[in-house]
Amino acid sequence: MTVGTQMQKAMATVQSAAATMKTFALETQDQQAKQTFQSLAKTFDDALKTLEGRNQYVLKQEPQYRQQ
Repeated sequence: MTVGTQMQKAMATVQSAAATMKTFALETQDQQAKQTFQSLAKTFDDALKTLEGRNQYVLKQEPQYRQQ
């Protein structure tokens, strides 16, 4: 598995986790749980932004990792 493929997989996983936390936040009536889920979703969103930046760097440095 190439670095590019691994990076895409990691970003998809983090994006999925963020979406799950957002869904949980919408579905719960417990305000403390809602805040926890929202906080986790923000953490995952921040991590995704970091990974996207790293992915762009890798693509610039190693063009062979670009997906065809």
